[in-house]
Amino acid sequence: MKQHKSPLVFEHKSQPLAGKAVFYKRMLSSFLVSFIFILFSLLLGMLGYYYIAHLHWVDALLNASMILTGMGPVDPMPDDASKIFASAYSIYSGVAFLSSIAVFLSPALHRLMHRLHMEK
Repeated sequence: MKQHKSPLVFEHKSQPLAGKAVFYKRMLSSFLVSFIFILFSLLLGMLGYYYIAHLHWVDALLNASMILTGMGPVDPMPDDASKIFASAYSIYSGVAFLSSIAVFLSPALHRLMHRLHMEK
């Protein structure tokens, strides 16, 4: 059976637990993927709040980051288009934030599950 060298591909439960260096590499890789995805999502929200809701860049950043982390909007939306954008971005943000957390935690959860299923 050919072993994959990608840090995001985990070993099968029948294989031995990967070493700490591989685990740390996986954690760094998953952190980077999560960080880039969150940054993309934040930029998407900022652009929408800037161009659709006509907020200034700092206000767009504030609203996008508050929605992305589940805190809620700060500024009232002035028209129907901005309200529709804010609603769609809120739904997207909930899924995006939880997905990024899942990607970030997957190496640690895999290691825990692998360790619990190891035969001594």
